[in-house]
Amino acid sequence: MRIPCPFCGERDAQEFVYRGDAAPQRPTDDSDFHEYVYVRKNPAGQLSEHWYHAQGCRNWIIVTRDTQSHEIFDAVLASEARR
Repeated sequence: MRIPCPFCGERDAQEFVYRGDAAPQRPTDDSDFHEYVYVRKNPAGQLSEHWYHAQGCRNWIIVTRDTQSHEIFDAVLASEARR
């Protein structure tokens, strides 16, 4: 799979570290922390994911891709996506 890094251009997926779904937000209280850490959905289809470009620019990016076909629709720097 080739991932389009917004900073470095298209690179092989082996340069990246996969973190997971980009949608969950860290809870402010401890009561929901178990759900945040251990209970995750595994949807089929389009999903926004965190990827770290470990062997490149060392930026976190959010990649929107189809989990079934691995087609990539978008990739943006995570620091810019959260603004």
